[in-house]
Amino acid sequence: MSDTLPSFEDTTDFENADRGFLGSLAPGVITDAAGRTVWDGDVYGFLKADCPDTAHPSLWRQAQLCTRQGLYEVTEGIYQVRGLDLSNMTVVEGERGIVVIDPLISTETAAAALALYRAHRGDRPVTGLIYTHSHGDHFGGARGVLPHGTEEGVPILAPAGFLEHAVSENVYAGNAMTRRASYMYGANLPKAPDAQIGAGLGSTTSIGTISLIPPTVDITETGQEETVDGVRIVFQLTPGTEAPAEMNFLFPDHRALCLAENATHNMHNILTLRGAVVRDSRIWAAYLDEAIEYFHGRYDVGFASHHWPTWGHDDVVRFLAEQRDLYAYMHDQTLRMLNEGLTGPEIAERIELPPALAASWHARGYYGSLNHNAKAIYQRYLGWFDGNVAHLWEHPPTELARRYVAVAGGPAETLAKGRAYAEAGDLRFAATLLNHLVFAEPDDADVRRDAKEALAGVYERLGYGSENGPWRNFYLTSAQELRHGVSGEMVDMTNPEMAMALTVSMLIDSVAIRIDGPRAWDEELTLDLVFPEEGRRRLTLHNGALTHRTVEGEPRTPAGLTLTLDKPRLLGLLAGRDVQELGIGVEGDPALLARLFSYVTTPDTDFPIVTP
Repeated sequence: MSDTLPSFEDTTDFENADRGFLGSLAPGVITDAAGRTVWDGDVYGFLKADCPDTAHPSLWRQAQLCTRQGLYEVTEGIYQVRGLDLSNMTVVEGERGIVVIDPLISTETAAAALALYRAHRGDRPVTGLIYTHSHGDHFGGARGVLPHGTEEGVPILAPAGFLEHAVSENVYAGNAMTRRASYMYGANLPKAPDAQIGAGLGSTTSIGTISLIPPTVDITETGQEETVDGVRIVFQLTPGTEAPAEMNFLFPDHRALCLAENATHNMHNILTLRGAVVRDSRIWAAYLDEAIEYFHGRYDVGFASHHWPTWGHDDVVRFLAEQRDLYAYMHDQTLRMLNEGLTGPEIAERIELPPALAASWHARGYYGSLNHNAKAIYQRYLGWFDGNVAHLWEHPPTELARRYVAVAGGPAETLAKGRAYAEAGDLRFAATLLNHLVFAEPDDADVRRDAKEALAGVYERLGYGSENGPWRNFYLTSAQELRHGVSGEMVDMTNPEMAMALTVSMLIDSVAIRIDGPRAWDEELTLDLVFPEEGRRRLTLHNGALTHRTVEGEPRTPAGLTLTLDKPRLLGLLAGRDVQELGIGVEGDPALLARLFSYVTTPDTDFPIVTP
């Protein structure tokens, strides 16, 4: 992205971020039932000072805006609680109570946000709940606003496909995503001018209790209208944009437009650094364009599930048009250069935003970046291979590193050269060279220690200069881990309600992806699971692969073991409980179950990232 920044004299964002302020949570600390701190907004008090030389001034400005905390009036009858989690919780007042939109990540932060609203607006019951999309920071706190036993009769609205996408993301690659998310958000970094100052999209993630109440009303098409507690809502489905299942919606009687996470005050990720399916920037732009036309003239304020609102119809249209152009430009220019033969890294070095977009604060790369978004678009269309056959069958990191170090003259010479590149200001190559040295694991303990410290110093400097929040957090967490090893907490996405939301097929998949294939090469077994309400599913372990299918009627061949059960008992079985204890019907050889489970591995939640 261009080094030319927008004018710091433009204070419109600060004025909008403070507009409608009613009161804050004091102190801004939220704890769980055991007294553990799950959110601390007060720790960011240092951001009131001027930007130090350990932070990019543009990211510092964004962090100052994101730490605004409290209850804000968006328009009459619509309120937002901001600064109590990574995301916002929005409250719309109805005839009997309130409709809550996006109840944050954790039940504890959502409950605190609701209490803050009630302290200023009265103890109104929750009469509706809306999930804008399928990411955890927009549904995880559901039980904080609708505790067990209070959800009966309360409509819960979500875009079609919400539940499948909300839970599947945390099953198939959940362990790796969660581990990398701790880098992305800097969850285990100190909150300080030389450490974590924010994540661009918000300050950081809470680490409380995750919950999930399944939707009761699916939004299946654009133009669908629903009335919840007297509140009229008109929906626009936007699948495949920022999330696989997402929607914008209008409150026509309030003249207010909710933009979910499709248009926020930063460039978003086409591929998030924690890992995900690559998003479609082309369709993202198309849905923003559709929103401009579909809702035109029917609102006076636009608000989203992160950041602060934009007031004035024309200003919202301008904001949406620039966000539309941002995603369309990244997509089209990447494809143009891709079709001219450039690779992802080459495109990432060449692509520049138009001056008008580069000069807009909301188009800056605080969360996504132009560099890694261009690579993501390339990946969506052409994948990991750039066509150069030298990259087709390279050695894995450790073996490649040892050869680089040998070519460079050995460990001591590689360390000296890495330090020389760092001193000369070529931090990118210093990082590459020193990373090879760390992965080569030199025999000399002093060189190993010095290599890690030198690389940590390079990562630290790269982090201080980054305008992108996740880049900064990745660099600084990497430096911390090189110096002190793996430590700290991660967001725990495992809980009974998330598990109950998984389909039987997903639960079996969760076992299949943990089978130790090589150990199971010579094993062959079949196992039937019979669900009274869902029918029979046959599991086959063959050639190290666990596959499954639905069996209609009586099976053609008998299974070695048949279990009759329901989904709660299947969850108990997967949690390690005994068949007899769970009251599961058994027909056949019970030993087959133990044989199957003997091949199931447990992933390491603290696997190394910046070391071998």
